[in-house]
Amino acid sequence: MKTRVDLLTKEYPPEIYGGAGVHAAELARSLRPLVDLRVRCFGAPRDEEGVTAYPEPHLADDANTALRTLGANVAMAAGCQGADLVHSHTWYANAAGHLARTLYGVPHVVTTHSLEPLRPWKAEQLGGGYALSSMVERTALEHADAVIAVSHAMRDDILRVYPAVDPGRVHVVHNGIDAVAHGPDTGTDALTRHGIDPERPVVLFVGRVTRQKGLPQLLRAAFEIDPAAQLVLCCGQPDTPEIAAETAVLADELSRRRGNVIRIDGMMDAGSLRQLLTHATVFVCPSLYEPMGIVNLEAMACGTAVVATATGGIPEVVVDGESGLLVPIEQEQDGTGTPLDEKRFSSDFAAAVNRLLAEPALARSMGAAGRLRAERRFSWELAAERVDAVYRGLLGA
Repeated sequence: MKTRVDLLTKEYPPEIYGGAGVHAAELARSLRPLVDLRVRCFGAPRDEEGVTAYPEPHLADDANTALRTLGANVAMAAGCQGADLVHSHTWYANAAGHLARTLYGVPHVVTTHSLEPLRPWKAEQLGGGYALSSMVERTALEHADAVIAVSHAMRDDILRVYPAVDPGRVHVVHNGIDAVAHGPDTGTDALTRHGIDPERPVVLFVGRVTRQKGLPQLLRAAFEIDPAAQLVLCCGQPDTPEIAAETAVLADELSRRRGNVIRIDGMMDAGSLRQLLTHATVFVCPSLYEPMGIVNLEAMACGTAVVATATGGIPEVVVDGESGLLVPIEQEQDGTGTPLDEKRFSSDFAAAVNRLLAEPALARSMGAAGRLRAERRFSWELAAERVDAVYRGLLGA
């Protein structure tokens, strides 16, 4: 009989807005042949077998949203009765895993996709809920039977931020990529729909509007990027009205002074995203904090060169000078990751992008190398095997 594992996550298809949701969905698919998997997520009811969704409870209209998150966690924990092991992703589901561990005496595995203390700007978004989310994460990690980090850099962060965590309990399992499903798509429907000229160079950004993703830094760098290139900004949901307004002001000024700026707001369907990634001359990832970055793998799988910040787990994905260019950064150590020299970072980032725009043959060769690296080094099947090994180690199987 297979081990029953309950995977706990806020995001799950079709309600996905970030990399943690992609990770949960893809890992679940590859774990199913190995274990008896039950998925517990937030949101509307799902039709998929073995998946149960939990709505956040209605509280007082002025109640902090973090309290609604904990309400859903209580219901999720109740559903975990009978599991052999529970596996939670992000603080949004960590409390459910910790409660299930305490109630039922089963091992709790936590996968860390980021750390709350290294995202202090979330206080703008959550208010007092940020202190609550930080408490939930700390409690879960310090008591978990195993912690999975999505990169070696993430593991280092865990041990630095949470010194009470036993290093022997922290394992590294990189994110994966389905290189077939995310392969190149030479169609142009999505480009035409959004007014992008497939015959002209494209610099592409895809990410949420959050300080973590470095979008303001990219917009400042873009004043120095070759104006002949189209700058395409695929912007997800903003964390706060403040960061949304700051981004809008910068983007409007950039459009007036530089031109060739195309902004696409909201989540993009997978097919359209593949077309944009495939046709991009350069994919840019200016993140200030990035434990791994699935989107870089998606760009590489589409055969596109990457220019990214040399921070967090990005250098474990993008090989400088081979599959892209990494831009050095010296950062504040206050948790914000803010560049010590904003102007230098922006100029260095623009110079790296301009190099690949000026040398399209180099960009193509880096894109081909990135595609090969994604195929050979990263897969969800391999990630699932490594996660299952962690399970078996805890259960003595």
